[in-house]
Amino acid sequence: MSKDRYLTFALGKGRLANKTLEMFEQIGITCHEMKDKDTRKLIFVNEEMKMRFFLAKGPDVPTYVEYGAADIGVVGKDTLLQEQRDIYEVLDLGFGKCRMCVCGPASAKKLLQHHEQIRVATKYPVIAKDYFYNQKNQTVELIKLNGSIELAPIVGLSDVIVDIVETGSTLRENGLEVLEEVCPLSARMVVNQVSMRMENKRIVQLIEDLKKVL
Repeated sequence: MSKDRYLTFALGKGRLANKTLEMFEQIGITCHEMKDKDTRKLIFVNEEMKMRFFLAKGPDVPTYVEYGAADIGVVGKDTLLQEQRDIYEVLDLGFGKCRMCVCGPASAKKLLQHHEQIRVATKYPVIAKDYFYNQKNQTVELIKLNGSIELAPIVGLSDVIVDIVETGSTLRENGLEVLEEVCPLSARMVVNQVSMRMENKRIVQLIEDLKKVL
């Protein structure tokens, strides 16, 4: 590819982007424009290194990468599993660690052991369906929610929930607990398939540099 081509990064907004930029600084990649808290810019550029950065909502990052609007993305593993985009996952960045779990009241444990049909509330229906149907061979009725999932079993909407657990304190405060672990989660770097071929040298070098600081 031409030396004038920019390498474009889509970063999940918030903590994920901040941690990613900290890590990039350790390998000499900086973008001072992004540190301006008052900026209304949408795209940030490092002219010297021919790199562009933009922030996106987590679920949109894999979409930008799949369609080539970004060469590289950084997003949580939960988003990758839920969105199921056709992209390469190249690196576990090791931060943003948490777990996807089946949670509920202690009394719901037996429902999971006896393979009864149960109701499951979740923000992550693709992940939940894969876990129950393909790993546990248990039939479930999935209920998609967007707000605080913990409410569902408390008000009787569902038997259990599938959600991200970091410390588990919200669960405990509401009389719920982790019943089964679905999978571990953390921030991942993903790459567009065409970019991986066309910009192979630059992308592989970036991955190698990041591996040294991980």
